[in-house]
Amino acid sequence: MNKKISLFLKENSLSMVACFFLPILILAVVYAEKGIYPGSSISIMASDSFSQFSAFHASFNDMLHGKQHILYTWNASLGLNYWSFISYYLGGILTPLVFFFDNQNIPDALYFLTLLKIGLASLSFWVYAKNTFQLSKGQQVILSLCYGLMGFSIALSEMIMWLDAMYYLPLIILGINRLTNKKRPLLLFLSYFLLFITNFYMAFMVGLFSFFYFIARWFSIKGEVRGIVHYLITSLLAGGASLIVILPTFIDLRNNGESFSKITGFTTDNIGILDLIVKNMVGVYDTTRNGGTPFTYVGLIPLILCLFFFFSKKIAKRSKLSLGALFLLLIASFYIEPLNLFWMGMHIPNNLPFRYSFLFSFLVLIAAGYGWEKLKTEDTKLLSRIIFGLIFVFSIVKIVSARMEGVQYLKTSSFFITVLMLCMYLALYLFFQKKQGKKWLFLLLLLSVTVELGMNTRGLIEGIKQDWTYPEKNLYAGPYPEIKKLVEQTKHENETFYRMENLNPVSKNDVFTYGYSGVTMFSSIRNRNSAAYLDSLGFRSWGTNLQIQYPNNTLMLDALVGIKYNLSLEDPMKFGYKKVGQSEHYSLYENAYALPLGVMTDRTIYNEGAAENQTNLFEQLSGRASEYYEIDDLAPAKEENSTSVEDGPFVTYSKSTNGTASKAMTLTWTAKIPAHKQAYLSLKPAEYRPENLNARAVFNVGKVIRGTQISRTNQYYDIGNYEKETEVTFSIRFYNGNHLKFLKPELVFLDTKEFAKTVQVAQKNGVAFKNNNNTLTAEVAVGENNVLWTTIPYDKGWSAYVDGKKVKLKPFKDAFISLIVPQGEHTVKLVFIPEGLIVGTIVSVICFISFICYLQINRRLNERIE
Repeated sequence: MNKKISLFLKENSLSMVACFFLPILILAVVYAEKGIYPGSSISIMASDSFSQFSAFHASFNDMLHGKQHILYTWNASLGLNYWSFISYYLGGILTPLVFFFDNQNIPDALYFLTLLKIGLASLSFWVYAKNTFQLSKGQQVILSLCYGLMGFSIALSEMIMWLDAMYYLPLIILGINRLTNKKRPLLLFLSYFLLFITNFYMAFMVGLFSFFYFIARWFSIKGEVRGIVHYLITSLLAGGASLIVILPTFIDLRNNGESFSKITGFTTDNIGILDLIVKNMVGVYDTTRNGGTPFTYVGLIPLILCLFFFFSKKIAKRSKLSLGALFLLLIASFYIEPLNLFWMGMHIPNNLPFRYSFLFSFLVLIAAGYGWEKLKTEDTKLLSRIIFGLIFVFSIVKIVSARMEGVQYLKTSSFFITVLMLCMYLALYLFFQKKQGKKWLFLLLLLSVTVELGMNTRGLIEGIKQDWTYPEKNLYAGPYPEIKKLVEQTKHENETFYRMENLNPVSKNDVFTYGYSGVTMFSSIRNRNSAAYLDSLGFRSWGTNLQIQYPNNTLMLDALVGIKYNLSLEDPMKFGYKKVGQSEHYSLYENAYALPLGVMTDRTIYNEGAAENQTNLFEQLSGRASEYYEIDDLAPAKEENSTSVEDGPFVTYSKSTNGTASKAMTLTWTAKIPAHKQAYLSLKPAEYRPENLNARAVFNVGKVIRGTQISRTNQYYDIGNYEKETEVTFSIRFYNGNHLKFLKPELVFLDTKEFAKTVQVAQKNGVAFKNNNNTLTAEVAVGENNVLWTTIPYDKGWSAYVDGKKVKLKPFKDAFISLIVPQGEHTVKLVFIPEGLIVGTIVSVICFISFICYLQINRRLNERIE
């Protein structure tokens, strides 16, 4: 065995090194040209990588270092099923490498992980090519480089968790080949299993494609019925073995996921007949936002050879029909909306459209490999016609695209580089037909392919930079030591559970990055029921609840969800908040009026209509009613670069036509704030229209300045509280909006004396929990109020125990956990194990054992046949 491995490495080590390191080198050089390298000032974190993936990898790093549990995290809004979260964002086999980075250097970790995954994808395709095509080592390397640096992988390189599927796909298809050819299922089983537990989303696309591929291959080789049985057994057992991850995730998605998107038309939007042609030229980037087209580029040589595969008479018709059917399916999916949505789980994507387009590129390479096997000297005329045909088609498209709306993203430089490379490849092929200097010509071909892939990579990376920008690393790493220092201070000073929030956040996922429990979060894996209820209370969480935002809420909400601390660069101007810590720029403020995680109340909290808003809930938990809020009219604002028009209860602010386009609209008010009142400016958009989505408001009270997006945060802008009646001037500046419609601005006052009295009553009924990862414990003394209400997001994975005896949990508004506790003194314990994890684990073990038995049976059957 050792001799075989030694011989294999001796024969193939150079090819393996080239396939793994060349793509890494090309991408690293392109990144370096853009100022991105280890220790650089620019980060790799474009698009969602900054706000999401950096924070998520930091939280995974905390989990690896024992700072949080693998099953549940409190550092994700109010709390989240972390097992399901990992299955989408962090399940890759390379993710644990973040262990060797501290969280401040996560940008560098993402850089290395991206390069490693690109290299692994190329190496994986080499394994596939070596065992599939009868090609020389150099030819295998060329195809592998094209796969590793295909357009999809580079253009969507910031979606780091999707890159894992790129190195599993070739192994899965090779596994199918081995199963159909040699009845050997092990590779397919392991590849399926690893993909399924890595990322369920990409696993769906690859699994679907591989099923269609199996059918096409079975047809192509005139397979036996027995082959179908082998495939079904292997794939079903692999799927069953992955249920340890998939089942809990599926249940979580069923409880919290989105409903299927409605199909509004037959054809897809924004993709035209020319886009697929344009996207096969070198360095073409349009956008990865909504309205983008599929990234199908995988190199000019694979494109030429793919066309040769279909035009050559040497290729069997059944092979052409089988691969042709797969091509037709994918092309049809690009243009037919129901098929397009089907590949993506029947959900319209939020940006990053056509997420399955890498399958088209892979199919091009399959056809190219089989075509290259048959390419001989007598095919010179056909190959020349294909290349000249491509030049002609690309030229026509270039001429038409200049006048055709929708494909004007094709740059002249991309066109000329494409034509030049096609001519280069034709010349090299013609010279290659001569027997002299073949080795050097092939090296020149490899160099040409490397240059082409480098230019394409450079074009796409530049496109990402223009489309999303690569942010400064200091935006992430700069504030880290300051914030982390204050977060750690709160942990040392508290033995029981608490929450905190940052008024000047680095991203929407600071809770993951810095390891604290808060409110704000932006994630596809979320607890929608709790987010929706929090939205009804006043924390903004719109649509499908992908985001929930803390800013512009009230003191009452801070109390209800237990916000004990605020981090801020400036005075938060909040009643009850006292400064207790200081780093260089950030300060830590402690809230004297935060409720603990649990509060004892009575059963009327379950009555219909109870606790429908923050005031009702506040009164329910305290048992004390009062007049907390007053509303006062505001005089019209003093306007700068703005004109306003009133329409009943609404007012529309429009940018002045005589003002400069870049200058903000500014509204300024002066108002008297009564003593002992927390004052807010209520500024609520009339409706959350598309033109408001990017409108940004910068609110200024004295020296305190805070910015928000008006469509993404709540309506209450904090003016402060004062011991004496005080005249206060405050202003708001609007950017990125020319016409903004609001309900007429009002002043809202919270009576801080009444608020304090009520909170103090509720605090006496409070239940403080000690947190031990996925387990919470508390000592309670229960009187007449025997309902333990908590702000723990409701999930069926929670179990409750009173004095060691399991009791039934009662969902509150399907948002939070509550339970009935009998009178007297008791110990309450709450434990989280994801719903379906135990069953999934049992099924996984059974499927692994079954597969081992199946392997033995299959081996004996093969021995008998042989």
